[in-house]
Amino acid sequence: MKRKIYIPVITALIIAAIYMYGEQLLLWMQLYASQYIVLTAIIATLFALFPIIPYPLIGGILGATFGPVLGALLTWIGSSAASIVMFIVVRYGYQDWGNKIIKRYEAIDKITTLFERNAFITIFFARLIPVIPSIIVNIYSALSRVSFVSYAIASSLGKVPAMILFAVVGNSFVTNRQDILYFGLFYLIFLLVVLLGYHLWKKQIEEKA
Repeated sequence: MKRKIYIPVITALIIAAIYMYGEQLLLWMQLYASQYIVLTAIIATLFALFPIIPYPLIGGILGATFGPVLGALLTWIGSSAASIVMFIVVRYGYQDWGNKIIKRYEAIDKITTLFERNAFITIFFARLIPVIPSIIVNIYSALSRVSFVSYAIASSLGKVPAMILFAVVGNSFVTNRQDILYFGLFYLIFLLVVLLGYHLWKKQIEEKA
C-alpha cells in the first residue's frame, strides 16, 4: 500500500522540479550537452518520462548538437529508458489493481487476452503510430501479463524510426535538409527487416510447439 502512495508523491516532486527548471536544463543541453554525454542521456530520459517540454524538441536539440547518428542514439536511449522505467513502476506498484479493473469488464479482458497473445508485434506497431500516446502503451502493457523482455525489445525497436527522425530533422536544419529523404528510405528498410525477423521468429516458435 505504501508504494502506491510513495510513487505518485515522488513523481509529483520530479514533475514540479522539471517544470521549475526545465528551461534551464534545456539551455544547459544546448550549451554543454556535447561535453557530458552520459548526463545528457539521463536528462533526456527525464524529459521523455515527464514530457513537460515536447520530446521532439529534445531530439532536435540532440541532433543539432551531436549530429544525426549520436544524436539519434541519445534520443532513442532517453525515450526507451523512460518507457522501461514507467513500465517497471506501473507493474511493480499497480498491476494487481489494474488486473482487477481489467477482469471486471469482459470486453476489456478479451481485448487484453488478444493483446497478450500478439504483444510483441502490437507494441511494435503502436510505437510506429504517432497518434497513439506513448503513456497508454506503457501503462496498458505493464498492467497486462506481457513479459518485461518482450515489452522492452518491442517498445525500444518501435521507437527507433521516430527518434532518428527527431535527430535528423534537428541536424538537417543546421546542415543538409536532404538527409530527411535518406531517413524515409531507412524507415522502409527498417520496417521490412523487423517484420521479416518477427515472422521468422514466430515461425520457429510454432515449429517447436
